[in-house]
Amino acid sequence: MKKTKRFGSIIDLNLSVDFDNHIVNRASFFRMNPIFQKTSILIIDDETDICYLLSNILKQKNIRTVLASSLAEADNIIEHGAELSFIFLDNHLPDGLGVNYIKHIKEKCPWCKVIMITAHDNQAEREMASREGADHFIGKPFSRELILKVIDKLIA
Repeated sequence: MKKTKRFGSIIDLNLSVDFDNHIVNRASFFRMNPIFQKTSILIIDDETDICYLLSNILKQKNIRTVLASSLAEADNIIEHGAELSFIFLDNHLPDGLGVNYIKHIKEKCPWCKVIMITAHDNQAEREMASREGADHFIGKPFSRELILKVIDKLIA
């Protein structure tokens, strides 16, 4: 029986790679895959509609998105060499709080800008996200204009 590892979703594409039979090298998988040859934004959110909404907004700027519905999926993507420049991170995920994952992201991907997105938009959560290293905080619901404005601001 083959063992596979799941690497989240890229728009509609779920990736599974058979490492036991050495079909691909772990570190080179993302670099060889044309989906990852451009800089990407990782969206970590368990709400599928939010992932697709953000993906469609970012597609307007020709930005590729990689989707993860849990911290474990995100960890696989980050650990295996995806070229990421931004990470949209929901706070309330099935396997933990996103805010507790920010330092891990910054250790593994120090150049990545982390943008917290959460429906629980209050001052205490904003301050905690900032203390943990988030570069920006966006409450849900959000607008297309706000997402594009934040990306432009963090690029500058």
